[in-house]
Amino acid sequence: MLQYLADHDGKPREDGKGSISFLITGDEEDISVNGTIKLLKWCAERAEKFDHCVLGEPSNVEVLGDCIKVGRRGSQSGTLFVDGVQGHVAYPHRAANPVPDISRLIVALSDEPLDHGSAQFQASNLEFTSVDVGNTASNVIAAQARAKFNIRFNDNHAQETLRALLEQRLEKACGNRIRAHIVWEPSNSNVFVTKPGAFTDLAVSAIEEVTGRRPELSTSGGTSDARFISGYCPVIEFGLVGQTMHQVDERTPVSDLEKLTRVVSRNIGSVFCVTHRRHRPRRRTIQYSVTFRFRHQRSLDIDHPNLGCSPRSIVSSKHDSTFSVAFHA
Repeated sequence: MLQYLADHDGKPREDGKGSISFLITGDEEDISVNGTIKLLKWCAERAEKFDHCVLGEPSNVEVLGDCIKVGRRGSQSGTLFVDGVQGHVAYPHRAANPVPDISRLIVALSDEPLDHGSAQFQASNLEFTSVDVGNTASNVIAAQARAKFNIRFNDNHAQETLRALLEQRLEKACGNRIRAHIVWEPSNSNVFVTKPGAFTDLAVSAIEEVTGRRPELSTSGGTSDARFISGYCPVIEFGLVGQTMHQVDERTPVSDLEKLTRVVSRNIGSVFCVTHRRHRPRRRTIQYSVTFRFRHQRSLDIDHPNLGCSPRSIVSSKHDSTFSVAFHA
């Protein structure tokens, strides 16, 4: 994005109209209450409106240009609790062991499919991620067992209907004997999709021209900041190859960075060319999500020698010292 503006005298369009916001954000991997959420709210309160957003997530699977993310499944976590009666293993008739019961419930909730997918999304899936009784004694039956799980759900469900479905299935599996309940965790990860159209066509064209590959429009993978942006404007995700993301020594070839720069620059140029013909001087947003961590300082001033812009907003997170900066050219 900076390269595009540097090549065009800091102007999104030749007539000087239009604008680009460069949002560097954090907190998406944590509890997600700062960063993008607060910056978008800040913009909305000031009547700022966005036409499109390109999110710099590592969307490509194997090589640069093979995939654009146009949507994401929602995410909902919870904990299953099964109550028993504590007792000594030598007197099982005086106790009620929750361990076999929670095992049965895990199988019952996991075996039945939530759905079979939709036109835009793969099937929803429920995965149990831990089982615990908190018992350090081998000769005592525990009073309670619990199991954590996460559901990735498609557009066949909303959070409320999904929770209701699981509660119904749990009640059926418990019958009149097992005592169990689910504690749901708060979630701001809703399912969304950007349908194919002029915006996605421009991105596909720019990627194909630079890489020689026609990208797949995909909704696979985990969550991202795009789930927050989708409520404000159409959003797609395109960035580097994600083979080493979240690993120690996360890395990318320099050649991919150079190609990505050309793709983004070409995509911006195409968007503003189309916009200029339609006479719609609205704000364009190109977002790249980056997390900076500091031991001593809470903010960072950023400048670019070829671009006359300055930070408009800095949102610092007390959890991991991340921040968000909105640049207005």
